[in-house]
Amino acid sequence: MEINGIEVELDLRYSEMNLSQGIMKALNQKGFPLATPVQAGAIPCFKDWKDVIAKAPTGSGKTFAFGIPMVEHTDPEGTDITGLILAPTRELALQIQEELRQLCAFLPGIRVSCLYGGQPIDRQINNLKKRPQIVVATPGRLMDHMKRRTVRLDKVATVVLDEADRMLDMGFIKDVTRILKQIPHRRNMGLFSATISREVMDISWLYQRDPVEIVVRPVQENRPPITQYRLKVDQGGKVDMLTAILEKAQLDRVIVFCNTKNTTDRLTGLLQMQGVSAQCIHGDLGQKVREKVLSSFRSGHLRVLVATDVAARGLDIDDVDAVVNYDIPEEGEYYVHRIGRTGRAKHQGAAYNLISSVTDDVRLDEIIRNNKYQVETLSL
Repeated sequence: MEINGIEVELDLRYSEMNLSQGIMKALNQKGFPLATPVQAGAIPCFKDWKDVIAKAPTGSGKTFAFGIPMVEHTDPEGTDITGLILAPTRELALQIQEELRQLCAFLPGIRVSCLYGGQPIDRQINNLKKRPQIVVATPGRLMDHMKRRTVRLDKVATVVLDEADRMLDMGFIKDVTRILKQIPHRRNMGLFSATISREVMDISWLYQRDPVEIVVRPVQENRPPITQYRLKVDQGGKVDMLTAILEKAQLDRVIVFCNTKNTTDRLTGLLQMQGVSAQCIHGDLGQKVREKVLSSFRSGHLRVLVATDVAARGLDIDDVDAVVNYDIPEEGEYYVHRIGRTGRAKHQGAAYNLISSVTDDVRLDEIIRNNKYQVETLSL
């Protein structure tokens, strides 16, 4: 890991960070004694109210890296919003809210509210009337609340942009800058992401003051334990190959990624026709449907989750046996986020890539080269 360009080795236990008793109880309950590198670098800086820009691989614990100090700074008796976290998608926003609530399990006075599109705004207004101190929000829905004057940000002390590159790539940069201009008295700001794009650096230059730069490189020891495979298959044989993988590898919980919503719907139907317990999520489905499918997958009642890249970020499900790239993604970054859904919490994971064209081969070779991955060729 690098901090401000200097290579450092930080091997910190949470018990060495002078954290509150409530936070320590929550961490002990989750069985997390040792901080990840990004947490070891960011938590002390954030606790000291310093600005932080952190680049770390998917699954490296970024939520706790900013969540722990934000909760530590929160007054359980307060009635103003003092912590704000912006996320690019509703799935990630809901996941952050859940992780923060777990951190606050022994701090009952701290309230966390989530604002996102697709849920009735009246319900969110009622939650805001309960005076949460921490708000997790997607930029568009937060702007809606600001226009309605149902949320006040003038007392916000800490702002975090999680998956900042993705948020800005999705066209939220104007909303983000408008929101930041409404927070005149913030004490510190965090930018957390798997990659640092030019747009992220522009936000940093405009709104951060001498930020501590933390880089956790995706070297082998920091990567999740994922074995990656390449499988050659005819275009018409992909479904049969997928079902063969499920049976021969005895996989109980799998995420299958497709590049388009149409392919996602079609593949889900074909799997169901073959007796496979499968459902899909993509951007055209209503929020209640998506949440129901994700809940079923998390609880183990669903064997296969078929998804577009809307699900590639923010899903924190520790026991996904494998990821299957039914389609090779257009961009290498999506590949990194996709396979990061397996091999979490130090569990062994697997990623299967179905190759049905020369274009697929070229894309995967480029991803392997750029990320220094090891990918085995497999025949079934």
